[in-house]
This record gives sequence, structure tokens and C-alpha cells, in this order.
Amino acid sequence: MISQISESKMHLIRGGLASAWLLLIASLFYDPISHNLTASSHLLSPFRDATECVLVQGKCLDILQPYPIGTRIFWGIVIPSAMMILLVCGHETWRRICPLYFLSQIPRALGLKPRLNIHNNTWLVHNHLYLQFFLLFIGITSRILFINSHRILLGGFLMFTIASAIGVVYLYGGRSWCHYICPFGIVQIILTGPRGLLGSEAHQTPTASITQSMCRITDPLTGQEKPACMYCKSPCLDIDAERSYWEQLTKPGRKFIHYGYLGLVVGYVVYYYLYAGNWTYYFSGVWSHEANQLSSLLNPGFYILGQQVFIPKLIAAPLTLGFCIVVAYLLGMKLEKAYKGYLKRRSSEIYPEQVLHRLFSLWTFTAFHVFFMYGGRPEILRFPMMLQLLFNGFIVGVSTLWLARTWNRSVQDYTQESLAHKLAQKLKKFPVDWSQCLDNRGLEALKANQLYILAQVLPLVTEQSRKMVYRGVIKEAIQSNSFKVYPGLDLWEWLRQQFGLTQLEHDAISREIQSENLGQGYGNDGEYRIRTEIGRPTRDISDRTQIRSPKQSHPRAGI
Repeated sequence: MISQISESKMHLIRGGLASAWLLLIASLFYDPISHNLTASSHLLSPFRDATECVLVQGKCLDILQPYPIGTRIFWGIVIPSAMMILLVCGHETWRRICPLYFLSQIPRALGLKPRLNIHNNTWLVHNHLYLQFFLLFIGITSRILFINSHRILLGGFLMFTIASAIGVVYLYGGRSWCHYICPFGIVQIILTGPRGLLGSEAHQTPTASITQSMCRITDPLTGQEKPACMYCKSPCLDIDAERSYWEQLTKPGRKFIHYGYLGLVVGYVVYYYLYAGNWTYYFSGVWSHEANQLSSLLNPGFYILGQQVFIPKLIAAPLTLGFCIVVAYLLGMKLEKAYKGYLKRRSSEIYPEQVLHRLFSLWTFTAFHVFFMYGGRPEILRFPMMLQLLFNGFIVGVSTLWLARTWNRSVQDYTQESLAHKLAQKLKKFPVDWSQCLDNRGLEALKANQLYILAQVLPLVTEQSRKMVYRGVIKEAIQSNSFKVYPGLDLWEWLRQQFGLTQLEHDAISREIQSENLGQGYGNDGEYRIRTEIGRPTRDISDRTQIRSPKQSHPRAGI
């Protein structure tokens, strides 16, 4: 959404948000002012608590004492706002305004070079999803037990997070913290999906463009922006979020974090009810300024049907979260198996990747709704009823639009659109006034299937021209590593059929590209990639009713 805003402007915005965040953290340690806004005598203050008694395990809490509002702002406004930005605006907006990212780049701003290569840490590269999810679990558990209302501990927790981000970037450089460690990175992956509601489409941009939230710097001599990518991760979420989504859809740990995240959200909100015995405790927001939070750690952790269950809160909270995570994961796996069986019985035209994609999208949609039924709700309930209804309608509207836009999206759509963009670039080189041919429309206005039809039927495009365009599209796909997105056979057979070329013509073009790439120093790797991906025998793509296993769909998934 904001990918084309200059880095200098975004740097100022990030700096401003980082300064505001640091000011909020400072207020957690010393705030002599804001408690005046929560005094029961301050009738005009929106932060005043109107409820005199909130029952927790059958006893009233003392909530009429004035309190500083730092914790309340962080949990009730900052966190829900970040979640909303991710689904609506996409990861690229959040990544470009994230104050933690701004602070993590202090080593780079000081001219310090990375000390280590992140790719040498093979355990982290292969298992970072599990690590990030575990840290997210620890963070939410700590929130319930220690830092929901304890301002000093929350401030220390946030300062420790900032120091950790700076330390990781000092060691590995780039966005190593964002990609491999940051717990909120899991939330970004899940809520963004293949693309945010208003996110830009990197695969529709010219080759070598600066896209989405990719690292960039401003050249001090020319004033022009240029990429500053350190290749800390490939595929990179910041360069092309949708490509990263499809490539890593079947990555180990992906199912666990996606299915388990819904359980984590449900477990978090349900625990407040299991602990207090009512929903008023959560919706009142008293947990954000509850006095003596630490003194309740060894108190009974459950209050069910008016009876205390003598499992300490210190154990009950993580036990509830862990149980909900396991249930959500097992439910996701069960539904995935049932959906595949249903599709097989109907002989539907769908791939295993599409099954995962749809289940992931449904889980994201559900987790988003569960969170916003509760997340930020204590603050929203203070608004007039009309504003509450408008907010509820907005939540339902944007999430439904996101699901409708995402549900039928497929890796084939993404790849075909990407190749169609390359095709349009080649067709522009023909000496044709396309605006006259297309009723004052440019090639950019045509959809992918319209571009392929144009390449087939346009009289000015001779057989030799079609071969030249086909060759150029294939060559650009190789150079941009498009084979990594979907290394199946059907795509290239489909593309050959779109251009009306025979298998022999396809093989001849493949050999030409292979020979040319070897001459340019691509070596055996380039030869192998071309020979195996576009030079292999192809098959008819009309029969797509059989659901293939991931191994069949991705014969060379590691490339």
C-alpha cells in the first residue's frame, strides 16, 4: 500500500513512531500525570472506570483507585492497531512503519558490519518458525501472569525485546530479527496470507523494481532509492509476500504455527473466563491495571461453576494455552484430511497446496474474528453504541472481503500473472500502437488470459515473433527464479499451448537458452535447471482432477 513512498519519508515516520513507543515505555517507569484521567471523580474522562465492582472468583476487585494508563494504551490500542494494519494494509505497511524494526537497525546506522552469516546457522534457518511460535507462546503466557498490569515488568520486557532485536541485527545484519526471531513475525505471516487486503502485487512490477517493504537506501549523490538487500532470507517476505507464501506453504512447521495460532488466540481469551468465572473481568479491562498481579501467581488458577480449582495460576495459564494449541492443531489436521477426502470423492480440480491454502485462510479469518471480539474490546465498549456497531461492521466487512479475495487464489494464478507481466513487457517492444488496437487501453489493462489470447491471434505477431516472445518470457522466468514458485510440469505445458508451439519447437528454444546461459557463465546449475524444468517431456494438462501429493507437486522443492 505504501511501497512507493520514499524511504526518507518513511524513515521519519518510523522515527516518530519509535519515539512515541519509547515515550510510552518511559511512562511505564515514571508517569506522574495520566492517573488523573482515571480518577472516578473525573466525569469527562474517557479513561474513567464506571464499574464499581468486578468479580474475580467471587470477590470484588478494588478498581476505583486512579492508575497510570500506559499498560492500558499498549494492550488496548497499540496491539489491536498492529493486528488491523496487517490484515487490511498487508505486511508491507507494517514492516515499513514498525518502530522495533527502526530501532533494530541501529547497528547498520552506526556503520557496523554483521559479525556472522545467518545461513551458517542452519538450525535457526530451518526451525525459526517453531522458535518464533514458542517465543510468542512465552510472550502471551508472560502477559497473563506477569506483565498485563505490572508497569515495571512490562517496561523491562519491552526494553529487553528492543535490546534483543538490536543484538540479533548486530550479529546477522539485514532483517534477521524480523525474519527469524521476532514473535510478531508469526502474526504477520498468518494475518497477511498471500496478500493483505490493500497490499501491492510485487509480481506485477518490472524486473529489478524496489517492491513492497524490501530493504532500501537513498543514494546521497543522486537522491535516488536503490535496493539494500543483504539476502538474509530467500524467498523474502519483504520483496514479494505472495511468492514467499506459496514457496513456504509446505515448509516444516507451517501447519503447526498456522493451526496452533488459532488455539493460542482462543486459549488467551478463554483463560480470563476460566480464571475469573465471568466475562466481565476481561471486558472491563481491569486486568490492565490490576493491583498486585504478581501476588496472585500461586492462587487457584481456575474458577469453574463457582468452585476454585487448586491448580496455581502459574501453571493453569500455560496449561490452558497449550491445551488449546494442541486442540486447534489436531482439529486443523482433521479438517484438512476430511476436505481432501471430500475433494477426491467429487474429483474436484484442486491441488494439495490449494487445500492447505484454504484451510489456512479459514483459520486466519476465524482467528481475526476471535481476537477482535475480545482484543481492544475493553476500550471499544467505552464508545457510544453507534460507534461500537460501526466498528463491528468494519471488522466483519474487511475480514469478509479479505477471505473472498483470498479463497480462490492459487499458486497457478500467481505464476500465470507473473508470466503474463513478462509477456506484456515483450509485446510492448513490437512496433504497434496498442492503444488503437485495444480501444485506447494499454497492455497493462489486460488480464493474464487476455494477454495470452492476444499473443496467439494478433495478425502482426508472426510465428517467428511468437517464438521470440515465448523465448523471452521463459528466459526472464529463469533469471527471476520463477521455477522456485511452482516447479510443476503443468505450468510450462500450459504456457507452450498458449503460444501454439509444438513440443519440438519448445525443445529447440530450451536448447538455445541452455546454450546461451552456459556461454554467459551460468555453469552446470543453469544447465540443470533449464534441462530439468523446461526441457523435460511434458504431458497433457486437461486432466487435473487427481489431487497430487506434495512430493508429486514439487519434485524439486528444494531448488
